[in-house]
Amino acid sequence: MSETSATLPTQIIEGLKMTLLFPADVFRSGIQYKPRPDDVFIVTYPKCGTTWAQHILLLLFSRGEPVDERKFFSATPFLEVAGAKAAETMPRPGAVKTHLPFRLTPWSNEAKYIYITRNPKDCCVSYYHHMKNLPVHGFKGTFDEFFEHFISGDIGYGDYFDNLLGWYEHRNDPNVLFMTYEDMKENPEAAILKMASFIDEEKYAKPLREDPEKLQRVVKYSSFKHMKVMVNKNLNDLFNMSKEELLKSDLPDEMKKAFDPLLEEVKLKGEKPEFNNFVRKGIVGDWRNYFSEEQSKRMDQKFSERMNGTELEKLWRIYTYDPVSLSL
Repeated sequence: MSETSATLPTQIIEGLKMTLLFPADVFRSGIQYKPRPDDVFIVTYPKCGTTWAQHILLLLFSRGEPVDERKFFSATPFLEVAGAKAAETMPRPGAVKTHLPFRLTPWSNEAKYIYITRNPKDCCVSYYHHMKNLPVHGFKGTFDEFFEHFISGDIGYGDYFDNLLGWYEHRNDPNVLFMTYEDMKENPEAAILKMASFIDEEKYAKPLREDPEKLQRVVKYSSFKHMKVMVNKNLNDLFNMSKEELLKSDLPDEMKKAFDPLLEEVKLKGEKPEFNNFVRKGIVGDWRNYFSEEQSKRMDQKFSERMNGTELEKLWRIYTYDPVSLSL
């Protein structure tokens, strides 16, 4: 096993390892939010389809009309960055985004939670690019170095496997919808209808079943081709804002407070974040372009050990195992 030579600056908040991007007071505000009966939470470990799900839900709420990217952050507030106030004041219907483990997620039996998971190898690769493209996270290492952080859980939001298992235990709760990124990719229409039916069959799913054209609009405007243009532009615009533009924007107040020092840091260091690839590829199996045979076997072994005795053990076998690893 290679040593990790590239550090990843982190902090511990409420027992969870986080990067320094997250203000501790706002994080604590977020986890103290009291869910409303009409709340829908989008929950994922980082880089498991969060942005995609946010767009799908906003398109469901708007009956297939394109998402106004300028209001994206206020319509689907990021709980750990925006705090409780942003969730309390978001336009409704809306959706709350979070990467929190189950133990820290604001819970209500009346609210609804859509949990999306992704095979750990593709998640690891996507997370690596996310950290590299955001200099404010402080990671400057190689993929091999990032792999060591990921597989050991020494990373923002902690251990991938802990997050997955915590939510897996609640997969059969009536107010939890457990989905996989790979199933969503294989059949976007079915995934969209499943989400719509879970939220409200009559209000959101039935109109799509009765009007295939409306369903196809949701598919189109939540496609990676569309999001790659719109989301990447939105984030690039955000990090190119002046302080005055930031204060006048539609961002939740706590996000403005969090981004203000980040924008100053970016200007001082001259390290402008690169968001042309925030929505990068959105494909299944890209890990094969990054993982060595040894890394693949180690991840297979870790997954088998942690998922032993659960239905998850063989969930991604078709996507994550090399032929040489199938005997593990």
